[in-house]
Amino acid sequence: MVMSQGPLGPFSSLSGRKPCLLVVDDQPMNIQIMHRVFAPDCQILMATSGEQALRISAEQQPDLVLLDIEMPGMNGIETCRQLKGSEITLDIPVIFVTASTSPEQETEGLEVGAVDFIAKPINPPVLRARVRTHLLLKQQSDLLRSMAYLDGLTGIYNRRYFDEQLEREWARARRARTELALLIVDVDDFKAYNDQYGHQAGDRCLKEIGAVLRSSVKRSTDIVARYGGEEFICLLPDTSFEQAHTLANRLEQAVRERAIPHQASRAAQVVTVSIGLAVTADHDASAAELVALADQQLYLAKSMGRARVCGALLGDMTPAPGGTSAPPPNRA
Repeated sequence: MVMSQGPLGPFSSLSGRKPCLLVVDDQPMNIQIMHRVFAPDCQILMATSGEQALRISAEQQPDLVLLDIEMPGMNGIETCRQLKGSEITLDIPVIFVTASTSPEQETEGLEVGAVDFIAKPINPPVLRARVRTHLLLKQQSDLLRSMAYLDGLTGIYNRRYFDEQLEREWARARRARTELALLIVDVDDFKAYNDQYGHQAGDRCLKEIGAVLRSSVKRSTDIVARYGGEEFICLLPDTSFEQAHTLANRLEQAVRERAIPHQASRAAQVVTVSIGLAVTADHDASAAELVALADQQLYLAKSMGRARVCGALLGDMTPAPGGTSAPPPNRA
């Protein structure tokens, strides 16, 4: 845990980085006051409307939102309601900071999902103390949530985490019109490996492959997860087909170079993987179609002899190199 000492008391971070706060107020002077209070030990994002706050929250994922209630257009109550109604932003704590002293409005704010209600003019030590408390609670809940998202065998992310992040990254790619790449990685002839070497050796093999993938996919925005059984999946935001294809080939080579013996393999005398690659070129499609295309390309890689990469663009009608995508009788 890293402690950040400001003029009004320490902030703690379980992640080692500065907490990120979003300050939402239609009055620039109020934003400046908040900035002076928290700038020594927090990263500060600013918004002057509810609509802007929703966009920044979805894209930047702040650790906490300090939200005014009375704003032109979308007020703070509706902004909080929409934040809590979205899967992307529902876990971000919201503190209302407002000049209103109405018990009814305070009750309404808490009912729509705010964690606290602070009156203006602010008392800096009180505001910092409350923000510090809610940041710590958020960090603890994030830690517990992350433990629920880890695969028990390999220690990388699990299918549940991948499914949630896929929907989030798909929405972001569609909104920003950016590319999103997906790799499905399957261990070749893994059933034969288990039959030859035993299930404990099979577990060790999967752990090692998970470690290879995790160490080879280096960007913090990229996600590597165990998809199920002997399948892994990589989600690569802002990644072109060429970039994803280069990475997929590097992953295939990295697994091969581990030289894990596999005498029962039909592809090589060591453990190998086949990889199906899909990149969105059609933002009117769906995330499910992206996964289906990557899976189809994985079948193609298997049918072409395993231990290789096959890929295609979602929305591109050009046939993938190597012929038909029809699945082979045996995908092992």
